[in-house]
Amino acid sequence: MKGENSRVLLKRLRDSLAEPGNGQARLDRIVKLIASSMRAEVCSIYLKKDVKTLELFATEGLKADAVHFTTLKVGQGLVGRIAQNSISINTANAPKTKGYRFMPETGEEIFPSFLGVPVQRLGEILGVLIVQNSFSRQYTDDEVYGLEIIAMVIAEMTEFGKFTENSENEITAQHNYSVTLEGITGNEGIAIGKVFLHDPVIKIENPIADNPKSEKAKLALAFKKLQAEAKQMLDKNLYNKTGEYLEVFEAYQMFAKDKGWRKRMEASIQGGLAATVAVEKEQTETRARMSRISDPYIRDRLHDLDDISNRLMRILTKTEVKIDKANLKNAILVARNIGPGELLDYGPNISGVILEDGSVGSHAAIVARALTIPLIVKTDRIRREARNGDLIILDAHNGQIYLRPEASVQKGYIDKLATQEAAQEQFLELKHKPALTTDGVKISLMINAGLMIDLPFLEKSGAEGIGLYRTELQFLTQAKVPKRYEQVEFYSRILDIAAGKPVNFRTLDIGSDKILPYLNRMKEPNPALGWRAIRVTLERRGIMQMQIQALIRGAQGRPIRILFPFIAEVEEFKVARKLVLSQINKERKLNHVVPADIKIGAMLETPSLAFSTDEFFQLADFISIGGNDLKQFFFAADRENELVRRRYDTLNVSYLDFLETIVKRAKKFETSISFCGEDAGKPAEAIALVAIGLTSLSMRSSSIGRIKSLIRSVSTKEAKSIIDEARASGKTCVREEIVNWLVKIQAPYF
Repeated sequence: MKGENSRVLLKRLRDSLAEPGNGQARLDRIVKLIASSMRAEVCSIYLKKDVKTLELFATEGLKADAVHFTTLKVGQGLVGRIAQNSISINTANAPKTKGYRFMPETGEEIFPSFLGVPVQRLGEILGVLIVQNSFSRQYTDDEVYGLEIIAMVIAEMTEFGKFTENSENEITAQHNYSVTLEGITGNEGIAIGKVFLHDPVIKIENPIADNPKSEKAKLALAFKKLQAEAKQMLDKNLYNKTGEYLEVFEAYQMFAKDKGWRKRMEASIQGGLAATVAVEKEQTETRARMSRISDPYIRDRLHDLDDISNRLMRILTKTEVKIDKANLKNAILVARNIGPGELLDYGPNISGVILEDGSVGSHAAIVARALTIPLIVKTDRIRREARNGDLIILDAHNGQIYLRPEASVQKGYIDKLATQEAAQEQFLELKHKPALTTDGVKISLMINAGLMIDLPFLEKSGAEGIGLYRTELQFLTQAKVPKRYEQVEFYSRILDIAAGKPVNFRTLDIGSDKILPYLNRMKEPNPALGWRAIRVTLERRGIMQMQIQALIRGAQGRPIRILFPFIAEVEEFKVARKLVLSQINKERKLNHVVPADIKIGAMLETPSLAFSTDEFFQLADFISIGGNDLKQFFFAADRENELVRRRYDTLNVSYLDFLETIVKRAKKFETSISFCGEDAGKPAEAIALVAIGLTSLSMRSSSIGRIKSLIRSVSTKEAKSIIDEARASGKTCVREEIVNWLVKIQAPYF
């Protein structure tokens, strides 16, 4: 079927769709038109009834009784193989072709010639389109290509409900049924709301081109604009033309200048498609090919393809992505990935975030935790399945997503949220009460923060201070290094809001998963063990000195606490400490106001520091155990690697013994010590930490009430005896014993 013939057929299809009738009538007319145009004795359309099932919805040439009766699982028969693998099958002898499944109810056994193509859109299989003949023949390349073009138009029609109107045997639209998806928890929590797509699917009103010449001109102009945008990205030099950012922009240029890519789109336009659908067809088919390649680098280029194709679509349709904050109430943001600045643009207006990519240590995850927004990452298919306005439930405790949930599921989560809200109301009653155990041990509960938006929770939660203030978030959300005066104002404001409560300002903790776009860096085989945190700032003294100076000046005569991250040995701490003291002297010489008191501490995140000399424990004014990093280094298990990160338990006896050793060494020198990390906000873990002697815990603000209520109901001596007994009996993990004990004593909200 040459381009001219396919254009004629597509126009006939469009005219047929304009005729009165329901969705079934439209499908019946379509199969007749295709069969007639291709001189096929059979034309059939299978559409997805649900995620796993294909159903025969219309046929010309097979038994009429088979319509809505014949079903196949995805992967079954030739039709199922096409749907599963996004491939075309062209054979002169279908019964002898691998995977063939005999379906006697259709009467297709007398039609051995078979051509089937996927009905797909942007990597999403919607159905299968088939033609057949009773005589043995191999369909030509032109016929295959023509059928693919028709299938693309059917996909557009299916996607946007052209076959669902007023039908007695209504076709279940692809995005009408319930879907359950799984991902990885980036920040715990539960949210119910409506889908808000960060990069929504563009609806194409007319997929068929009347004037190929005009459509090609539109495409040419769009490519010209695309090339200009790609060049502008590089010319801006925002990222010093290095590293991964450069690779992204170069990929943009590669696609924008790819003549073969453009030529294939022009061929589709010549075949009768509108320029927009031609772009989608090429994106869809390239995505299908690349997704079958095992090489991870090649598969990662899918993201480049999607980004550049979506940009080209927006140019063609003159669509701009705008954030309307007024309409974001109860919105669940869905995106492929998102940067920290973009997420901050949405701010607390949204109820949750679901990312197709991302990681638990990404900038977005850091910001989500700071905003106390539930986050799930690595959620395959979410952008394909979700549509703006869809009801969605995000359960970031279990890494589960319920899209368009059944009524029973919805009610279950509404009840769960109501219970949580009731608990929060009760937590408020404890706001001004101490976290005092039943045997009289006072526990200091602090919050982790990193954004101005976190600070109101200091008062609301009843926390005693900020155990960790992540200063790097101010750097991560800007395109350049914040100026000294900006930092001074920022730190001063934080202390103003804290109103005398202690704030542990952690100096710039960058590297590993936290990359500053304006800081040149080399590629590292293992960034978590590489050039990061104190190692960076000690080499880039200018950045550290400016930050220390800003912290000192921001104090405005008030006490200040400075915390250095990722100290691996005492000499690093001594150098960093010396920088602070020398800066204090410089400020005095300039007759500037200096802090009334200054405490200099270290994050203990590496096992090596736990075994440092006594000198370290004597020099440090305070120590904060960075539980997240320390745990991954202790067990040699990457906390972002799903294959290993859940294998090792905080309540492992060897790890608790290790933590207890650190606590004892700190107490020997009367050095203040606290625990900071996700485990501090988990009930069983928090009780175990308290039991081994930690009297200060820093956690997300949303966990304060629950942990305080729990602490007020337990005895540290009893908790310690539970651990000691389990340890003495040879147990390698005490989780079961701690949990059973908390259940036995009826600990609240456990």
